Amino acid sequence: MDVNFMDLKNNTKEEADNNELSIELSEEIAEGIYSNLAIITHSNSEFVLDFIRIMPGIPKAKVKSRIVLTPEHAKRLLGALQDNVNRFEASNGTINTNDATLPLNFGGPKGEA
Repeated sequence: MDVNFMDLKNNTKEEADNNELSIELSEEIAEGIYSNLAIITHSNSEFVLDFIRIMPGIPKAKVKSRIVLTPEHAKRLLGALQDNVNRFEASNGTINTNDATLPLNFGGPKGEA
């Protein structure tokens, strides 16, 4: 089965009726997992996306979620993300990114106990 990444929020009723795939979202998964760092690696057969949460003053970070994709699905995800970023910026203005590396102390003082 070939499944494309879809923007579920913007599907119309007509589009939903034409799709044969029903997607279930549990309450636990719907809460999401916060991540402020992603590391992407790949081999010739898969892309691995590790989502990590870095906390101020803590030198060790944990991978909170790992997603493994085929190269074809990784490229579809890239296109879907680009489309959504374009629509977001059209409505809300340009997203400013700081290309510098993320400071591990988040720019604040180091915490002490």
